[in-house]
Amino acid sequence: MHGAPVTAIRKVPPPGSARLFADSHAPAPPAGVYVANIDGASRGNPGPASYAVVLRDPEGKIALELAKNIGRETNNVAEYFALLAALDYAASHNIAALRVRSDSELLVRQMQGRYKVKSADLKPLHERATKISRQLQYFAIEHVRRELNRDADALANVALDSAGVPKFEDRKRLANEIASAPTRPKQQMPEPPRANPAHTLRARFIQGVFVPADPVDLAEGSEVTLDIRISLKP
Repeated sequence: MHGAPVTAIRKVPPPGSARLFADSHAPAPPAGVYVANIDGASRGNPGPASYAVVLRDPEGKIALELAKNIGRETNNVAEYFALLAALDYAASHNIAALRVRSDSELLVRQMQGRYKVKSADLKPLHERATKISRQLQYFAIEHVRRELNRDADALANVALDSAGVPKFEDRKRLANEIASAPTRPKQQMPEPPRANPAHTLRARFIQGVFVPADPVDLAEGSEVTLDIRISLKP
């Protein structure tokens, strides 16, 4: 009795998102993998933001240190800018194999396909990053602890410092100083000069002297201004 014919099963490569997600099952990286540590910073979230990339060649030597301010953005947008900068550099410098390390769990999980991209600001950035990453022969992204990403973190903050953006600690200290500063008394405005009181007085001009018709209550030596109105006799 002959057995049933064996049908060959053709393996279909997983889509890019699945390939990124199942990094532990990905084929062994080829020789000559570049490693990029990336980071984004935003003081205010949203607030003044920057990104940084520290790229090392397969021998571990620094091939690129890049930091740039991007205006007012969120921290997540800044993280994607860092990723795109690393991918753009790899694509334009014939780097076929790239491993990215980031301390942003959201960015890494979205690129791995574990998290959905719900933010309208992040969707176009995610789509572009995915497109460029698929043009490389090998691409992987992994989440690392913050202390293992110090170079990129420090570089991103240097960019903000050089632009004169105060750190959160500095802003908090300044606010505390303002709150604890003694209250200055309000400067009183000088009162406007008081107008001298006016009196209507009838007087007769006799032998070169004005003689009041009624008694006048004035201090001795007071100066007066005369507004002369002559009553004509009928």
